[in-house]
Amino acid sequence: MRHTARHASQHERVVTRRRFLGGAAVVLAAGAGMAALEYGLASGGVDVSGSFYSRYRRTTVGYTIGYPAGHGPGSVLPLVVMLHGYGGDHTSVPSGMSPAHVVSLSVNGNTLTPMAMVTVDGGGGYWHPHPDDDPMGMVVHELIPMLQDRGLGVPPHKIAAMGISMGGYGAIAFAEHYPGIFRAVAAISPAIFATYAWVHYVNPGAYWSASDFARYDAITHVGALRGIPMRIASGQSDPFHPWVEELVAALPPGAVVRFPFGGHTDSFFLSQEPPSLAFLSRHLRP
Repeated sequence: MRHTARHASQHERVVTRRRFLGGAAVVLAAGAGMAALEYGLASGGVDVSGSFYSRYRRTTVGYTIGYPAGHGPGSVLPLVVMLHGYGGDHTSVPSGMSPAHVVSLSVNGNTLTPMAMVTVDGGGGYWHPHPDDDPMGMVVHELIPMLQDRGLGVPPHKIAAMGISMGGYGAIAFAEHYPGIFRAVAAISPAIFATYAWVHYVNPGAYWSASDFARYDAITHVGALRGIPMRIASGQSDPFHPWVEELVAALPPGAVVRFPFGGHTDSFFLSQEPPSLAFLSRHLRP
């Protein structure tokens, strides 16, 4: 699998953060009001995009690696695996920003711990194994080894999971099933369901059977998160919020929980990205 990943690196393209910011400034102001403008923009940073054939997903997947200001390919850094929402792909997250942009932010006057962020195509299967598509296996057994070959997330540097909506659920599920790999989690507006009957009604493709839901339901397996730093943010008007409250009630002690006003919207997602990165920054610090 690593041979495949190395071969795929020949198809990467590099986009400097300066080139990206020309359009991002408009997105930041128009897409999320003034909230994002509270955070400083560091100079530099680079995005590297590419693709590889995934044996676990049985298709070619795209990815983008974002390096913070002052870093780039060859840097040895902690790693944040950022998971997109339903209907998205590796270009859909972070909301309103590129990976290099978001890891180069200054939050409340503080520069983040230098860390890389990777986004990747996960399909619409809720980031867990299905009979013909396994995005969780792709991330754990293909993407992460490929990035570790490049110096990202190699011990003692840590790996964190972060996600929005379906990706917020995925970030929690990744840590529940691979707590030895994912050492911190930030979930923004996680798309949590409490019963298989309801998720099957809303999104029949999310879980392929009742037993599949039982195995990967986030609420059932929260005990596996003990000792893993968690930050969960959900807007009070979010349609998933009642189930997020159930999840939070079951979490081991110590989780950071934020329930501000807001819905399941891009503006809410963007408002929660900087504080989520600041949270991960503290726990990924060497």
